[in-house]
Amino acid sequence: MSETPDLVKAPAAKGAVRVSDHGFDELAADGILVRDVVRAVARAELLEDYPDYPKGRFVLVLQHDSSGRPVHVVWGVPLGCTTPAVLVTAYRPDPKGWTDDLRRRQR
Repeated sequence: MSETPDLVKAPAAKGAVRVSDHGFDELAADGILVRDVVRAVARAELLEDYPDYPKGRFVLVLQHDSSGRPVHVVWGVPLGCTTPAVLVTAYRPDPKGWTDDLRRRQR
């Protein structure tokens, strides 16, 4: 099992979170609140792991907002760092591109 989700959850639990400009734009476009995503990171479910990404370790996770709606979030930790947890992007998954449970990409 990957340790990358824990590398993101630990700083987020301490409030060490940064939201990228792109992340803010995507959150706003889909009507997702930053506080919902940050609060739910502790319960995030790993979908894809990118441990060797050149800019750091990143994960795609499934989370839910305060009303229970699904949100896919890309979180990362910059290369060579342990903090902050960076919210790279978040979006409402398109059911056409994912399996019924929104956990695997359609092939």
